Amino acid sequence: MPATVVAADPIPFDELDLDPRLAMGVRDRGFTTATPIQAAVFPIVSAGRDLIASAETGSGKTGAFLLPVLNRVLKEPRPSDGTATGRTRVLVLGPTRELVVQIEDDLQGFVYHTGLTSAPVFGGTPIGPQAQALRAGVDVVVATPGRLLDHLRGGIPAFAGVDTLILDEADRMLDMGFWPDVRRIVASLPDLKAEGRQRQTLLFSATIPDFVLNPLKELATDPVYVQIGRRGAPADGISHSVEQVPTARKTAWLTSFLARTPGSVLVFVNTKRGTERLARALSSAGIEATALHADRSQALRLAAIGGFRSGRYRVLVATDVAARGLDIDGIKYVVNFEVPPNRDTYIHRVGRTARQDATGAAVTLAAPDELPAVRALEASIDLDVRDASPRSRTG
Repeated sequence: MPATVVAADPIPFDELDLDPRLAMGVRDRGFTTATPIQAAVFPIVSAGRDLIASAETGSGKTGAFLLPVLNRVLKEPRPSDGTATGRTRVLVLGPTRELVVQIEDDLQGFVYHTGLTSAPVFGGTPIGPQAQALRAGVDVVVATPGRLLDHLRGGIPAFAGVDTLILDEADRMLDMGFWPDVRRIVASLPDLKAEGRQRQTLLFSATIPDFVLNPLKELATDPVYVQIGRRGAPADGISHSVEQVPTARKTAWLTSFLARTPGSVLVFVNTKRGTERLARALSSAGIEATALHADRSQALRLAAIGGFRSGRYRVLVATDVAARGLDIDGIKYVVNFEVPPNRDTYIHRVGRTARQDATGAAVTLAAPDELPAVRALEASIDLDVRDASPRSRTG
């Protein structure tokens, strides 16, 4: 079993050996203190070790892998084969468009003063501009596996200079069936051992079940394992409750709840059709709501997220496409309109609230036939959600 770190204290960013240009970007974002996961992995990544890391949602994982890697890129000379397509040094893979967009946004903020360049690569948008950026050569590529494979099949790009591979939400890529694509992408990367170098591989997620560890270790060499907080548990700042509500009355219950509950609310529904139906019902009741799911165009998905972030929409009704990579401050309530199918889904859903040490609440609506799933969920998380907020219970 790899080495394990189970606890770490936050430290000021000034105590990390950040390149001054990168430090300016961090300060511009308003960050002064490295979170426990950032503080724990910074020296490990800086030392060139491979890493498998897990920490609760909202803990700063994106900064945990981006900052030490960007720092190294800035401080070390770039190996070059003399071609533009050999320029890319860092490849980041994520399972969804939303997560890729989120990583790219954070990346752009961090590198603002550095001159480093990047390109987001994902489906649902024209492939031409992405190909043009990849041909021109960028320092960092952030991509979903499927769209990146489309480019690789077309001969773009030639990743001759990639020396760092990062998988964010690695377990989700396995769950979603992306692992064969990930393996093909890894197989296309150069064998740096012939040059006396080794590619660094970093694997991050909020949940890393045992069945995921072996596939992850296929990609990593003698990795350090870092676990911050309780394994497979939600953030401590979240209160949990279950409302026993018949299926036919869930929409009415939610409408009443929203009428008496201020602030932004994220509602998860298990199906795309159910998402659209619930968003329309809430809108008809005078509640500013919009839907987010995989069948919507990328423009509509971005508009939904942007409208929710700006406050134009008070409620975002989403499938699990929003359970990872949606980083919006101030979400006080996450409502599971239907019981999530498993522990990991629950953890990622409720992790959209109580981010960065804030507090929040998770409410799960359970019809009588869903109560066995609630009991299984409680047992798998070792958390009694039924009694966490007794005042909110009904029936």
